[in-house]
Parts: sequence; C-alpha cells; structure tokens
Amino acid sequence: MSSAYHESRLTPDAKRDIVWQALWRFHFSRLIGPDNCVLDLGCGYGNFINSVVARRRIAIDSWPGFPHHLAAGVESVVGDVADLAFLPDRGVDFVMASNLFEHLHQPDFSRVLEGLRPKLSDRGVLTILQPNYRYAYREYYDDYTHVAPYSHISLADFLTANGYEVLGVKPRFLPLSVKSRLPVSPWLIAAYLASPFKPFGKQMLLQARPAYR
Repeated sequence: MSSAYHESRLTPDAKRDIVWQALWRFHFSRLIGPDNCVLDLGCGYGNFINSVVARRRIAIDSWPGFPHHLAAGVESVVGDVADLAFLPDRGVDFVMASNLFEHLHQPDFSRVLEGLRPKLSDRGVLTILQPNYRYAYREYYDDYTHVAPYSHISLADFLTANGYEVLGVKPRFLPLSVKSRLPVSPWLIAAYLASPFKPFGKQMLLQARPAYR
C-alpha cells in the first residue's frame, strides 16, 4: 500500500489497538503458544502482531512506513507478501492475514499461498480475517483498493482449489470496521465473541493449512 492510502482511507485509529488487544486476550491467545513463530502478512500498523506474545514475531508489508509502528522485538520486512524467501522452511507456526486478500488479484493471492506452503511448520496454520462480501456488499467497494470480493464460501473454495485444507469458518466473526458507531470496549468485544448471535458481523474468519507439502 502507498503512503497516500494510509493518509486517506487507512488513517491511524487508537481504537484498533483496543480491538486487537481484546482479540488477543479473548481469542488468539488460545491459539498461539509462547514457543510459536508468528507471521503477520500485510500487517499495516501492526495492531495484531504488537499484541501477540510468542517466541518470534515477524511482520511484512509493502508500506515503507509500517516499521515505525511496531512494538519492540517485532521483526519487520518491507516487501511483497508473496516473497517469503527470507523465512526458514517449516519455521512458521501461525500466520495472520487480516484485511489483505481483498486487495490482491487472484493470481497474486495464489502466489502468496504457494510461497507460504513450505514455510509453515507441521502445526502451521493460516488465519484469514477480512470482509465477507455476502454481508458487507454495500460497503465493500467504499475502499477503493478492494479488487476481489469473497464470501466465506468462495474464500473457502479458493483455498481448497489452491491446495489448502480449511479447518474452520466463522462467517460473522466481527463487525466490519472500527469506523462504525458501535462502541469499542474489551468487554463488549469479549461478549460479542462469546455470543451465538452476530447481528453486525460482516467480517469472516477462516483457518486453513496445506493439504500437501
């Protein structure tokens, strides 16, 4: 992403830190162990990776300004998310791609999946969080950099077609954006995650791993 995008559409917002710290506390801390190596693809301001507690934390983004937003101890790589040659084979245990793949054309998305496959450890998992077009179609193209619409069904099918096994799908994991009028509170987020009813859920969460090496 260019710096202009971060000055217009994706401006800094302290509420993102509140959201991601709550998501870490109430969800992702149960999935990521302290001995894990965690990779954040297209990390933006680093809100996810900054919240993570793990042996090794790595963030990659094409935006040159992102390293200034990272917490101490997080390794930064400015570059293409499809070029993961800097990583050791079978060295990554958990990969987060938050609001990334809707910005990539399908051939580039496939390149990311192919490049990631040898880097995942035997327990390695890819987690994808992004807008679900089925529920967010009215707002989807308000972001002028969105190029590929996915529902929870089409995204799961795309992963399968590219040699990944889908482990879980949450069609309405979170509301769409911190820009909404909904209040942002750790305890409200915890209650929302625990509730079986997701009336404002427009972001989906999928987890997958390579079906073959």
